[in-house]
Amino acid sequence: MATKKKVLLKVIILGDTGVGKTSLMNQYVNKKFSNQYKATIGADFLTKELMVDDRVVTMQIWDTAGQERFQSLGVAFYRGADCCVLVYDVNVAKTFENLDSWRDEFLIQAGPRDPDNFPFVVLGNKIDMENQRVVSQKRAASWCQSKGNIPYFETSAKEAINVEQAFQTIARNAIKLDEGLVFPIPPGFQVQPEPTPAKTTCC
Repeated sequence: MATKKKVLLKVIILGDTGVGKTSLMNQYVNKKFSNQYKATIGADFLTKELMVDDRVVTMQIWDTAGQERFQSLGVAFYRGADCCVLVYDVNVAKTFENLDSWRDEFLIQAGPRDPDNFPFVVLGNKIDMENQRVVSQKRAASWCQSKGNIPYFETSAKEAINVEQAFQTIARNAIKLDEGLVFPIPPGFQVQPEPTPAKTTCC
């Protein structure tokens, strides 16, 4: 039997405080969600092992604080990243408007060899609070297209909607970085769940 290739990927999650970065990571890695909000201090990471084609992939997912005082975590933190995930809250316009700043911050700090083709993935989180939405799918998709067709998913860390699919795409795009080819946006990437009643808890 042929030995399966092993790959270690470093993934950075960026976005404003409170958009659900930690919740998305915990839902994907631990299949858990907590209503108790606790701001991340500095940075932390979890690891997840998965199979992508013939590769055993260990994904090191770095969760970062969204507060301004933690935005400049240092070149060493960003360097070596294989993919950057930009997260916003579909119910808070400012978190979406700040994606440009987060993307620019990453490119400046990480200094990737080919910034025009570096793989980003955008996640619009908290779609379980659908009747509070202020950022439309069309607006988000248009922004992603303007930045080079960045893959875009709408997610709910609370309801585990599109979380697994999003991180599979993140892993595939990160792997393809080394081969000089990024996977295109998968069909149906904007699949939307049935509307749910308003939730008062944070996700």
